Amino acid sequence: MMLEIPKNKQLILFDGVCNLCNSSVLYVIKRDQKDKFLFAPLQSDIGKTIIKKFHIDTEKTDSILLYNPEPDRLTYKSTAALLIVKDLKFPTNLMAVFLIVPAFIRNWVYNYIAKHRYQWYGKKEACMIPTPELKSKFLD
Repeated sequence: MMLEIPKNKQLILFDGVCNLCNSSVLYVIKRDQKDKFLFAPLQSDIGKTIIKKFHIDTEKTDSILLYNPEPDRLTYKSTAALLIVKDLKFPTNLMAVFLIVPAFIRNWVYNYIAKHRYQWYGKKEACMIPTPELKSKFLD
């Protein structure tokens, strides 16, 4: 199986029908000055391929995954979110300081928000379709 992701990029997999997740993707795009991230919905073919490759239980992890093709590593939940913000512009990157908090504490907060995200922020019927300007940032 070959994933077509350049070695200098990382792929953010997100819940394509979640309004909070879609807003977060747009937030990252605006602050990704290093042009480091590509995006794909979890529901996409590449999303399903990565989920299968890393044996992810989508009942337990269904919101955000960060795939780094070099060294072929997948992170998820709060660790993924904080590794993403670490590479964004100031002052957003300061939130990476929370990586010092143990993952079980961070993930408790993360899981609480993820569990209620549809209730609080709503849900779309279909995955977001990127504008022509943003199309190059998304993988199918």
